[in-house]
Amino acid sequence: MPEIIGITAHPLRGALLKEAHARPFESLDAPLRVSHLVVQTGTSGRSAEVAHMAALCHELGVEVPGDDATHFILEARGVRVRWERHTEFSTYTVFVNGPEPEPFREPAIERLPARWLPTIPGELLAAMHVSVMPANDLDSNPSTLGHYLEPDSLAGSRCSGGAATVWTDFLAHNDGFLRFLVLDHSLSAPQAGRLVQRILELETYRFMALLGFPLARELAPDITEMENRLGTLMDELTTVSDLADERGLLDALSALSARVERLMARTNFRFSATQAYGTLVRRRLNALREERIEGISTLDEFMERRLAPALDTCVNMGDRLERISGRVSRAANLLRTRVDVALEAQNRDLLDSMNRRARLQLRLQQTVEGLSVVILSYYSVSLAGYAFRGAASVGWIDNPERATALSIPIIALTVAVGIRLGRRRATQADSDLG
Repeated sequence: MPEIIGITAHPLRGALLKEAHARPFESLDAPLRVSHLVVQTGTSGRSAEVAHMAALCHELGVEVPGDDATHFILEARGVRVRWERHTEFSTYTVFVNGPEPEPFREPAIERLPARWLPTIPGELLAAMHVSVMPANDLDSNPSTLGHYLEPDSLAGSRCSGGAATVWTDFLAHNDGFLRFLVLDHSLSAPQAGRLVQRILELETYRFMALLGFPLARELAPDITEMENRLGTLMDELTTVSDLADERGLLDALSALSARVERLMARTNFRFSATQAYGTLVRRRLNALREERIEGISTLDEFMERRLAPALDTCVNMGDRLERISGRVSRAANLLRTRVDVALEAQNRDLLDSMNRRARLQLRLQQTVEGLSVVILSYYSVSLAGYAFRGAASVGWIDNPERATALSIPIIALTVAVGIRLGRRRATQADSDLG
């Protein structure tokens, strides 16, 4: 982007400006036929979709989309095809202007090459036809509508400030497509485009929101089992007192926590997406500005009766998992604290026992040292006595007994000091090695 009043533009400014107009509403005039496909492709199927759209462009002789395209519109041979790439799904919408013999007899999608449709990448999630026709061209009483829609499931309302009437039965018919019949009373072209777009988005987001419901029902028994298991462990937590049992209980809580976290990792995205899509459905319903037709359920009432319980189930399952995770975490922290305190007490007792043994060993060592002094002194004095008697025999000393007696304290002191020095050197050597 160029500089504006001398200020360097943010590198994303251009992309953000384009995004506001990336998917504008179509301007549509009745009569009109629309077919809409919602295909789930995950997050990595864009290149295959671009190539598939390029193949259609080549067949119809029009310009192909760019390799980095996320939406594209082509017009050829009286058909307009719009492809849009979203985060986890893509939509293909086919528009054909002009009247048809009667609603839904000649769907717009039949104007596309038959061999191209089955090769669309991904898995089909939703499919619907929308027929927009002047209100004067069709009697809108239930008996007439029963030729195109199921009377027992009929829902409808006046929309866009009374400028149109929308009818549907939310059922898949013989071709697998849902049907929406729009009777144009006084729609302008932009109004008609916005109304059709909101109907298509309403069904698209409804199906995407419902993707979380089967998962919620599948996980309900597991979540209930984990809640019961947690209750059992909490009961054991109040009665267990042995350290080994507490550590076993902590292992069980850790295993349960791992199960809960694994389920949360599996479901968080889907349940969050369900809530987001549910919000979009409600916004599209509000944008229709429905007015009740006497004796007929509105689209909003149908959604509230059928969609809201499914969304509530997903929210409930997500909340239950969050509560279990929190309870397991608190219980594990409490038990871990108890185990740590018990281990500290056990270690303290062990240290006290070691101290007692060390003191006893010291007393024994001192006793042994004393006995060693006595024994060594005794033998040393005996040897000294022999030496003094030998010295007396050659006239060196006069009284060997007195000399022996006088040597006793000197010998005992020398032995005691020698033993003490030896023990000190041994202790110093041990500390140096340690």
